[in-house]
Amino acid sequence: MLNAETYITKDKGIGGKIRTKYEDFYVEEIPEHLPSGTGPNTWILIEKIGRNTLEVVLDIAKEFKISRKRMGFAGMKDKSALTRQWLCVSNSEASELVGLEDKLYNVKVLEIKQNEKKLRIGQLIGNKFRILIRDTENPENDVKTANNILSKLETVGVPNYYGWQRFGKNRPNTHRVGEYIVQNDIKGAVDSYIGNPYPKEKDHIKSARQYYDDGELEEAYESMPAGMRYEKMMLRELMKQKRKKGELNENSYKIALESLPKPLKRMFVHAYQSYLFNKVVSERSKLGIDKYVDGDIIIDNEEHLVHEFDINNINERIKSFEVHPTAPLYGTKVPLAEGVVGKIEQKVLDDEGIKLEDFECPKTPKLGSHGLRRAIRFKIWDISAVETSEGVLTEFSIPKGCYATAVLREIMKEDVY
Repeated sequence: MLNAETYITKDKGIGGKIRTKYEDFYVEEIPEHLPSGTGPNTWILIEKIGRNTLEVVLDIAKEFKISRKRMGFAGMKDKSALTRQWLCVSNSEASELVGLEDKLYNVKVLEIKQNEKKLRIGQLIGNKFRILIRDTENPENDVKTANNILSKLETVGVPNYYGWQRFGKNRPNTHRVGEYIVQNDIKGAVDSYIGNPYPKEKDHIKSARQYYDDGELEEAYESMPAGMRYEKMMLRELMKQKRKKGELNENSYKIALESLPKPLKRMFVHAYQSYLFNKVVSERSKLGIDKYVDGDIIIDNEEHLVHEFDINNINERIKSFEVHPTAPLYGTKVPLAEGVVGKIEQKVLDDEGIKLEDFECPKTPKLGSHGLRRAIRFKIWDISAVETSEGVLTEFSIPKGCYATAVLREIMKEDVY
C-alpha cells in the first residue's frame, strides 16, 4: 500500500500468499436496500470473476445499445477476485435484457428484479470478505495469530489506508495522472496515462506505450490489446484531432481526457488525494488511532464534523466507535487540523510543494475537489479465522469505501494487493 508504513498491531505476521486463485478472494456487497420487485428500474445481481465492475457495465451498455448513463452500481469491485454485487439499468424491464449472461464474459446473472429507485454509487453498507491465505509456515499457530490480530482490530479499528487498487499494483500510476491534473498539466496527465511504460508491465504493453512516447500514435493504437480500452479511447480522440488540425494542442489533450468515462476521470484526482491521505494516516497512526490527539478534527459515523465535544469523554466516544479522528483528503475547502496533528498535515503539503487551492484544477474544473475529512480508522465485524486444508481462511466485514488489504496487511505483516 503506497505510503502505508505504520502497523497498529504488534504480533508477528503470518506471511503467506493471497489471490493464488481468483476464488481465494471473495467479496460480497452488503446493500443498503434490496430491490422490491416492482418499479421502472431493473436491478441485476451478478457474480463476476477476473473482471472489474466498470468493464462489465460498459459491456452491458454496448451489448444492449443503451447509454452508459443509464447504468448504475453501488461500488467498484476488484478484478482479481470472485465478487457479487447489484447493477442497475434505469427505465427498463427485465425482458429487455434477455440472454444477458450469454453475452458477458466471466459473469453469472444470479437474479434480476425491478425496483422503484435507481442504484447509485455509495448505496451500500459495506462488504463481506472471505479470503484464503495460502502457504503460511504453521497454519495451526497462524490461525491463532490471525484471530488475535482480528480481535485487536475489532477493539481499536483498522488503519484506513487506501489499497493498491486505488493506484494500480503493476502500474501505480493513477495518482500520478491526478497529480498532473492538480498541477494543470493536461498533456502531462494524458501522456502519463497512455505512455510512460512501467517495468512490471508485459513487454507488448511496454512497447505500445513506448510508441506513444515516441509520437507514433497510430502504431501505439494498433499495437494496444483490447484490454487497454481507455488508452485507446484517448488515442482515438488524439488521432482525430491531429487529422483535423495537423498538430496537437492543449485542447486536443483536454478532449482526449474528457473522452473517458466519468468514474474513471474523477478517479485520477481522487487517487492523488488518497496517496496524500495515506501519508498522513501513516504518521498520525503512530500516535494511536483510537484516541484523541491535540488538534484532531473529529467526525461521526455519518461523516459529519463534530464541532463541539467534551475533551473529558471524547476518548470514550472514540473507543466505542461513535466518533473518529480524521485525516484530510486535501481539497480547496477542506479544514486542516491544528496542534500536533496540524503539523503532520501541513508537512505533507509542503513536501509535495502544493497548496489547497491547487485542487481547484481550473483547466478541468469538473475534476477538481473541495476535499473532505476521512476517518483514520474503520470498524471491522463478523471476524473469524479457521484452518483449512489449503491455508488460513479469514472472514470479516468492513464499511463501504474501506480496503480488505488494510486488514490483511496487519495479519500478514506484508505489503499485500
